[in-house]
Amino acid sequence: MDNNNLEQITFGGGCFWCVESCFNMLKGVQSAVSGYSGGHKDHPTYQEVCTGETGHAEVVQITYDPAIISYEQLMDVFFFLHDPTQLNRQGNDIGTQYRSVIYYKDNPEKAKAEEAIKTSQASGRWTGTYVTEVTQFDKFWPAEQYHQGYYNENPTQPYCSAVVGPKIQKFKKHFGELGMLNAE
Repeated sequence: MDNNNLEQITFGGGCFWCVESCFNMLKGVQSAVSGYSGGHKDHPTYQEVCTGETGHAEVVQITYDPAIISYEQLMDVFFFLHDPTQLNRQGNDIGTQYRSVIYYKDNPEKAKAEEAIKTSQASGRWTGTYVTEVTQFDKFWPAEQYHQGYYNENPTQPYCSAVVGPKIQKFKKHFGELGMLNAE
C-alpha cells in the first residue's frame, strides 16, 4: 500500500462489531477502526452513546488505498453489510446510534456517496426506500480499545455467535468469490 495516497471514509451501518471486522479483511484497507461520529459530545463513551442521548452513531473509519480498492467498492461492501432501509436500527439493535449514515468530507465525496446510494438502491439488493443519511463529517472519536477487533477476540460471545458470525460468513463467501479479501 502507498501510505502517501491513503484516504479515509467514515460510515455507520448498525453495530460496529459487524462492520469493522469485515472491512479489515479487504485488500486495500489499511485499517478499520470502530468509533463514534455525528454527536454533540466530545469524547463520548460507549455507555453514553448507547443511551442515544449524545447523537452519535456507531461508525467505522476506514483508511484505504484507492489504487487497490475504490470508494465505489467500499460502498458496495457497506450496503452489503447492513440494511439501509431500516430507520435507526439494524435487526434487534434499535436506536439512532445504529442509523445508516455516510459522512463526507467535501462536495465531490458527497456526490459520490449520493451516487452510491442510487446505485445500490437500483440494484434491488434491498427492497424499500433507503434511509441512509449523507452528513458532513465533523469528528471521529475512536471507541474504547476493547471494541477494536471485538469479534476476533470474542467469537463465542452470544451476540457475536448469533449475529456477527453469520454476517461475516456471508460476507466472506461473497467477497472471497470476488477476490477482494486478504489471504488468511
